[in-house]
Amino acid sequence: MVVGEASDGVEAVELTDKLCPDVVVMDIAMPRLNGIDATKQIKESHPTTAVLILTAYDYDEYIFALLETGAAGYLLKDITGHQLVDAIRAVHQGESILHPTVARKVVEHFRQQSKPSERKIQDLLSEGEMTVLKAAAKGLNNKDIADELCLSVRTIEARLGSIFNKLGVGSRTEAVIRGLKAGWFTLDEVS
Repeated sequence: MVVGEASDGVEAVELTDKLCPDVVVMDIAMPRLNGIDATKQIKESHPTTAVLILTAYDYDEYIFALLETGAAGYLLKDITGHQLVDAIRAVHQGESILHPTVARKVVEHFRQQSKPSERKIQDLLSEGEMTVLKAAAKGLNNKDIADELCLSVRTIEARLGSIFNKLGVGSRTEAVIRGLKAGWFTLDEVS
């Protein structure tokens, strides 16, 4: 277990470069370099490091900027310590974590933005991978996806790993957002 603590965004990036953690817990409001820019730099240098945002701010511009930069989750500081530990474990496993308030904003945003694309699914993902991605978009965890598709959890994890590699992302949140933006599916289809 690697643990480090940074007092500002510049130090967070430097510590990530030095320690190469699996998960970084990041705030937005930090001196010298804000959490959005720090997350962007971390994800550029360490695409497989999951960044979990823990903040007091639920402003749309922060939420979407951070999800665009590759944050694996976005929580508000009203959660309990146990919920934070569970969230860290979940993003480490490749799951996405969104505070309910944030999730509503994301769903509404993409409901308004979703438009079908001409790009063929076969260009990037196999049919099995697309099925797993759509199940992940429903908010299902790996076990629930495995149960729904009558597959093993290990198979789901392997397919998610393949999806992440093909799309160049580090979390299911990023993968789902990429699928929505590409028009591979809409939120209405997976609801």
